[in-house]
Amino acid sequence: MGLQEDFEEHAEKAKALPESTSNENKLILYGLYKQATVGDVNTSRPGIFAQRDRAKWDAWKAVEGKSKEEAMSDYITKVKQLQEEAAAAAS
Repeated sequence: MGLQEDFEEHAEKAKALPESTSNENKLILYGLYKQATVGDVNTSRPGIFAQRDRAKWDAWKAVEGKSKEEAMSDYITKVKQLQEEAAAAAS
């Protein structure tokens, strides 16, 4: 399986992560996903009253400069880590 297919498979798996997944981890996944699919941030930072959008923008900005492949690989690793943590918490 190629990296792109593996990435797409894990993007689907990420949707099934438990509600208990922390916002911090969700933001990390969001930033890596955007970096892998869009590239570097291409919008201006949302204003102070748009806290949620601003947090998402900051998470994306934090991984600026990563290659598409590196972002995909990091995303896959993070999803696997969160799945393992969820499985351990459930047992």
